[in-house]
Amino acid sequence: MSHIERISNRPFRFGVNFMAPAGAAEWRQKCRKAEAQGYDVLLVPDHLGFPAPFPSLVAAAEATERPRVGTFVLNSGFWNPALLAREVDTTRRLTGDRLELGLGTGYVKAEHHSAGLPFGSPRERVDHLARTVRELRRLLPGVPPLLLGGNGDRVLRLTARHAGVAAFTGATADAEGKLSLITPSALDERLARYREFAAGRDTPAELNYLVQMVMPAGDRRARARELTEHLDLTEDELLEHPALLTGSAREMAEQLRAHRERYGFSYFTVLEAFADAFAPVIEELRGG
Repeated sequence: MSHIERISNRPFRFGVNFMAPAGAAEWRQKCRKAEAQGYDVLLVPDHLGFPAPFPSLVAAAEATERPRVGTFVLNSGFWNPALLAREVDTTRRLTGDRLELGLGTGYVKAEHHSAGLPFGSPRERVDHLARTVRELRRLLPGVPPLLLGGNGDRVLRLTARHAGVAAFTGATADAEGKLSLITPSALDERLARYREFAAGRDTPAELNYLVQMVMPAGDRRARARELTEHLDLTEDELLEHPALLTGSAREMAEQLRAHRERYGFSYFTVLEAFADAFAPVIEELRGG
């Protein structure tokens, strides 16, 4: 079986990225709901004003039985590697080894300024991410499954070397942290570049994609046409872009199957706001 065939045949996994802070009872309730809906991974990002990642993940694991828990993704610029290693090891133990560790360079300059932390150049941020990965491997008796996210060549090379999950957004960010979608053909190029770097791997990494919008609709093209007013992509580009899922649950399931075949994505993450809309798609895809 070829490398591409192994990727396109990989079973689906689904994660939900919890963005809204909540009290203990509400947090437990929404984690249990996501588990009942079939989500495989309960995730927390790393932005100011959002839930603190590690205590949130411990609480998520205590409230549920089946899902894994993870960071999606830690802003490595916020973290001293030695202190991060302590957080990771404690969280791994308290979650019963259900932790998956997602790391990225960070991209929101204003957050670093608010925290009184330097916001380095792109090269400096990638250097710090690489150092963080090296230090975690040196300091921890066992590093949890590692997800690395990014689109630039240096991050893709680092991901190919160290990560069990390669995460893609299909977007670029400006200095203020505003994301802009790249075209599907540009995403094809980034995947091809990653595969060049990963050519020597014995086991292909799992490929993750962060879905930006889940919009049930009776007319997929009409919904895409509405979005062209706000996004710099054509209708056809939006309809084939993994950032947007629209149509019936069955149509969205077929879109994900097509994305797995074309790009190799089998692990899809949705934002908390779309968790309920995406749940019927999970039901359609179970076993597929």
